[in-house]
Amino acid sequence: MSLKPAVSKTDHIQGKKDASIVIVEYGDYQCPYCGAAYPVLKEMMTKYGKQIKFIFRNFPLSEMHQYARPAAIVAEAAALQGKFWEMHDAIYENQRLLNEPFLLELVEKLELDPHQFNVDIKKSELATKVDSDFESGILSGVNGTPSFFVNGRKFNAGAEDLLQLMSEIVK
Repeated sequence: MSLKPAVSKTDHIQGKKDASIVIVEYGDYQCPYCGAAYPVLKEMMTKYGKQIKFIFRNFPLSEMHQYARPAAIVAEAAALQGKFWEMHDAIYENQRLLNEPFLLELVEKLELDPHQFNVDIKKSELATKVDSDFESGILSGVNGTPSFFVNGRKFNAGAEDLLQLMSEIVK
């Protein structure tokens, strides 16, 4: 399967903007497998972030994880204040604490403007962004999380294998 749509300016991007290696993760903030992949992906970005472009797309499995969608919307609201990756990381680093009061604690901890956050969190564009990411995952053949795409092609292995692949192809 291939990635649909291609990476664009609406995506959350980390690493080298014009990298020849592009990795897209479809993730769910409450998924234990995504939580286990998170430190591996952080290690990958530490080692190879200057040579790869990493993108995160929301794929909340709401039927199984009641806080996945609220967490995705909070991360999108944080993005409006330029702190998507800080919120993304804080949620995964504290995944076992995930609930709505905790998400609001993170707003304070990350020093987001609380008034602006309260305005932003109600914006329909945030839910639309999460839904759009989810739909792109469905179109791309995602059926679980985390799911990875490397240079537009589905990578059918885990994050540890992705780190191993990077060590082989990044020079």
